[in-house]
Amino acid sequence: MIVSAADAGSDDLPFFAPSKKVYPQHVAGPFRRAKWLILVACLGIYYALPFVRWERGPNLPNQAVLADIAHNRFYFFFIEIWPQEVYYFTGLLILAAFMLFLMNSVAGRLWCGYLCPQTVWTDLFLAVERFFEGDRRERIRRDEGPWNVDKLWRKILKHTSWLMIAWWTGGAWVLYFADAPTLVRALASFTAPVAAYVWIAILTFTTYALAGIMREQVCKYMCPWPRIQAALTDDEALNVTYRYDRGEPRTSFKQALRLRAHGEPAGDCVDCQQCVAVCPTGIDIRDGSQLDCIQCGLCIDACDSVMTKTGRSQGLIGYDTADNVERRLAGKTTLYRPIRARTVIYAVLIALVGSAMLYQLATRRTVEISVLHERTPLFVKLSDGSVRNAFAIRILNKRPDTRLIVLTVAGLSGIRLEAVGTDATADGRPIVTVDPDSSREVRVFVTVPPGVPLRDTQLISFIASDLFVGEVVRTHDHFFAP
Repeated sequence: MIVSAADAGSDDLPFFAPSKKVYPQHVAGPFRRAKWLILVACLGIYYALPFVRWERGPNLPNQAVLADIAHNRFYFFFIEIWPQEVYYFTGLLILAAFMLFLMNSVAGRLWCGYLCPQTVWTDLFLAVERFFEGDRRERIRRDEGPWNVDKLWRKILKHTSWLMIAWWTGGAWVLYFADAPTLVRALASFTAPVAAYVWIAILTFTTYALAGIMREQVCKYMCPWPRIQAALTDDEALNVTYRYDRGEPRTSFKQALRLRAHGEPAGDCVDCQQCVAVCPTGIDIRDGSQLDCIQCGLCIDACDSVMTKTGRSQGLIGYDTADNVERRLAGKTTLYRPIRARTVIYAVLIALVGSAMLYQLATRRTVEISVLHERTPLFVKLSDGSVRNAFAIRILNKRPDTRLIVLTVAGLSGIRLEAVGTDATADGRPIVTVDPDSSREVRVFVTVPPGVPLRDTQLISFIASDLFVGEVVRTHDHFFAP
């Protein structure tokens, strides 16, 4: 029988289950140490990178990583990206997607458990919370108890510290869009652009809310990756797994000793709930794979600690595959195949996209040319029988110094090119002066002498050559005739 919400009443069938606050307990172990190392490395790079200098020469910024919105440039150490080269960012996004797919195929949600910004900042905020309010039991006791002076000052200092971290997080992000030392001085003297203060306020609020208040709710309800990951994973991927073939049936340590003394089965799991207590999302890994699990491995550290204290071998919870659990139950040998069709395909795609981007980067030119045919009129027939077309040529100079670009045209016998308002070489070729890091548009006339056989339209080539460097680029357009 199906009962609707209207028939049962809103009190009986709530649309949303109330959120239950999670109090992760501190744990020590190799996975926790790995997370600390990654946290320090990631946050160190994030906060310090805007202050790293990189000398590029005159007329260019010396900040190593800079999104120069005012001049439509993105700088990353020796790489300079122009708006016309946005495909590099597309390639990076494709690479990131394939790398996520590969990590998922090899060892589950490694990104979520160790590298995701939400995970990194939440770990930092939890460390601050433990510093001021104590570990799991102390925090629960204080939250359930009445307000007093001790509880008040701890809460105030915790939230103040969170706001300071969130404020510097937002401030550090803004530093990637302007010269960092200059902007810091302007911010401190309240002379920075209003937009800088607005974005710092927005990022401060979002960091404070996501990492301090919402925490695991972001991973459970806001992030799409758990749903995507569930569709991409397979039974041969490593995941944080409760080895129920060894742990069941669960019982207390003393009860297990009695059962085994009488020849009755007893699993290694002593039902201590430590794996649940340390979980940042509050799940029970013993219930199997779940979307809420971020695969951080903290439950492995907690369980290994308990197994050591009870004199049992570690690894009741560990990185394993679903196939291996079934194999052990069937008495077969376990195996893990990191190299299989899925991982090979992802690795090949990463190599292909990465190689294409590296080739494009290695062969990229510092001068570009584009041509637009003037449509009114398409052509002019001169009194001597020659035919002339007019074009607008735009030359882009990506170098930090002024360049002299020589223009020529090819494709028809006797064809010649003249540019309006430019100098010319000794043999009559136009020379266009283009300022550093800028573009220039010139109007040109392309003329074909009389007597040259012409069709209604034919393809011609426009060639731009640097007078001193020798770099040559070309493009094509159509020449129209009667």
